Amino acid sequence: MSAHVPIRKRVLARWRLESHSGAEVVSLRQLSAKEQLRVTSPSLFTTANMACGFSSVLLATEGHFQFAAILIAVAIIMDILDGGVARLVGATSPFGVQLDSLADLVSFGLAPAVLVYTWVLPEWPITAWLAAFLWLACAGFRLARFNFTIDPTDDKRYFIGLPSPAAAAVVMATVFALDNPDVAGPDVTVGPAILLPVLISLVPAWLMVSTVRFRSFRDLVTPRTQQARITTGLVLLAVVVGLALAPATTALTVAYCYVLTAPLGVLTAPLRRRWLGPDSVAPPRERQQSVFLPLAGDDDTTTD
Repeated sequence: MSAHVPIRKRVLARWRLESHSGAEVVSLRQLSAKEQLRVTSPSLFTTANMACGFSSVLLATEGHFQFAAILIAVAIIMDILDGGVARLVGATSPFGVQLDSLADLVSFGLAPAVLVYTWVLPEWPITAWLAAFLWLACAGFRLARFNFTIDPTDDKRYFIGLPSPAAAAVVMATVFALDNPDVAGPDVTVGPAILLPVLISLVPAWLMVSTVRFRSFRDLVTPRTQQARITTGLVLLAVVVGLALAPATTALTVAYCYVLTAPLGVLTAPLRRRWLGPDSVAPPRERQQSVFLPLAGDDDTTTD
């Protein structure tokens, strides 16, 4: 007769998550290791995005402007990857959307603001503070509006307002180029020339809170056809080669050209509609309720 061997129970086995709405809640402990990796993989990239933004802030305060700018660029790559991975593995979730926005506020709101502030601070402290706070406020408004106005019926080919990663790319590329003597020369960090990042950052800051539409190029990030994959590969190869040979010039070109796609798109819309058909231009937007007004039926009071 074999001895009875007691089965060890997990310490937290008796704990279960409950939803206040009564909906069924699935704990990660109920999933296989493969499923856990699938549903958490986008958040890993989002966390890496946040880590890059936080590290960029620390480096900027120490005066390492080029390394701080490089980490913002890495954060942009992580932000692109987390969305692409989420769609690829089917792991898009409300939690992921909120975490992504919080990470973006750190990497594309706080980090560029601190980068501009520390760059301009030695000679223009008040201007540095105003420019940095304006950037942070516009980035926060842009991200909050994006979360509030998510509409599954919207045309996914376009963003409303300049995306915060693209706006951060303008500041990142500008500071990276100005901190490179081969590009900017030796006298760009003294006198009025030091204000260049501030002046340049005003345009993307305004574009973030505007209603100007920018192409999302989602078909390049997550290509679904053979032709799209070839196009993505060629674009990626061109960017990598450019960054290897002339990183500052390539970063400036990519960042500034994306910003210019909006006005160029508006100017060329009549010709594209005539030659390529109505699908080649952005459809007309419908007027939406102001983000500052409460939703119908919402309580006036909130509780923690």
